[in-house]
Amino acid sequence: MKESDNFFEKVYQVARLIPFGKVTSYGAIATYLGAARSARMVGWAMNNSHTQLEEVPAHRVVNKKGLLTGKHHFNGTNLMQQLLENEGIVVIDNQIQDLETVFWDPIKELP
Repeated sequence: MKESDNFFEKVYQVARLIPFGKVTSYGAIATYLGAARSARMVGWAMNNSHTQLEEVPAHRVVNKKGLLTGKHHFNGTNLMQQLLENEGIVVIDNQIQDLETVFWDPIKELP
């Protein structure tokens, strides 16, 4: 197992804890895992999450400004947005509205 595989698995473990109706950012997950400069690697993990046996709610991970930067990795044009809207999150022009109210920070929420 490569070191990146282990990091990806840790990313998936955190992503699976994001509550319904909440989102977090690539950077927040990276910081929580002690790798603050690895937001891009968290993005790569999310891009690869469809290969996992246990579902990973990758649609709940966005960039720090609330932009749906990973949306092109979902089947269908607006699937990521639709999944978020099904959870009550408002998305306008590929950006989550009221990000501060739906943002889940693993550093504050997890032990």
